[in-house]
Amino acid sequence: MRIVVALGGNALLRRGERPDADVQIAHIEQAALALAPLAREHELLLCHGNGPQVGLLAMETGADRSLSRAYPLDALVGQTQGMIGAWLSQALTNAGVVSPVLALVTHVLVDAADPAFAAPTKFIGSVYSQDEATRLAVEHGWTVAQDGSQWRRVVPSPAPVRILEQAVATQLLDSGAVVICGGGGGVPVVRDPNGRLRGVEAVVDKDLTAAHLALAVGAHHLMVLTDVAAVMDHFGTADAAPLQTLTLGDLEGRSFSAGSMGPKIEACADFVRATGRSASIGALADAPALVTGRAGTTVLPAHGPDRCHGGAGCSGILLWAGVAGHTTQQGPASDEDIAWHATHPTLPDQHLYPVDGVGQGQRLRHPSQWLCHRGPRCAQPWVAGRQSEDVGRESCTRQGRGQGTSSTPPA
Repeated sequence: MRIVVALGGNALLRRGERPDADVQIAHIEQAALALAPLAREHELLLCHGNGPQVGLLAMETGADRSLSRAYPLDALVGQTQGMIGAWLSQALTNAGVVSPVLALVTHVLVDAADPAFAAPTKFIGSVYSQDEATRLAVEHGWTVAQDGSQWRRVVPSPAPVRILEQAVATQLLDSGAVVICGGGGGVPVVRDPNGRLRGVEAVVDKDLTAAHLALAVGAHHLMVLTDVAAVMDHFGTADAAPLQTLTLGDLEGRSFSAGSMGPKIEACADFVRATGRSASIGALADAPALVTGRAGTTVLPAHGPDRCHGGAGCSGILLWAGVAGHTTQQGPASDEDIAWHATHPTLPDQHLYPVDGVGQGQRLRHPSQWLCHRGPRCAQPWVAGRQSEDVGRESCTRQGRGQGTSSTPPA
């Protein structure tokens, strides 16, 4: 399965920590241990954040009296891509990832007329008390805003229009490499009237860039990793509670902070809406469990899962709804079954040909269906006119499970 992971900059440098290199490297090494199983089992593209890091570099360059002016944010984003990309590459290799791990300097095209330039919302840098943030804002000409109980600098965050290196990223994934790209949302650039690229003073949200990349490279799942375990309902109140699932319908009428959870929700919703597949939000340490929906918050299409309709031998494995006639439930799905289906998404043109039970002999379509594989009369998938990777024409043979015969697809 091809997975795009958006890794938050705050997961690499936690609130209130000193931004020393060894502190960040220690976190990156822990991140690599959590990500290595994904990199070994799946095709992985990693898009990291850089909020704390780019803010630190901005502070340093602003205080450097040898400079006539501070380095612009687009240049600093490029610096963080190199720094964090190198750390991640080393750490993943040391964690046992044998595939090539490549960090790609990435530019993202934005619209010069984006209203975000006039309304800064992206948090960068360290956290401060309100008094200290106010003093720094006056001293450096910053815009500051409250982030939880503390204050941080905010900068413009225009929406990504196109990732200029997305074709190269796809080629690298196809070759078997683990790809690190879109770091810090990508180096933000616009085109002038002559078609020349020019950097702009902004930081693009890496979650939105990750969603663009996920669509561009044909990802099966988008995973947003951060420093919280899940999306919280009634966040900041005594009634706060984690949300295990959210459908696109659930998101209607809800609002989330523009500087933190809002872009993560928006990125996941964009991906799910465009593909009919799932996305997830959760803690870095829970990355493997997020794939199977057993941790964090899973964002789903307009409706949740139903039970498989495969017939008498079916074990009741989860099948995303969308086809009428799902009326049988022969038992609960096991964790192993759910995990297998979570990592084996089907193609949009999959046809289902049930062997027994409801819908026998019908051609059923749905862009996000997953199919039960288990049991002597289990329905068999036929993907784009060929066998699926784990199910043969004549029998369900994955790990020797299921000995029934499949129906032959109609002409």
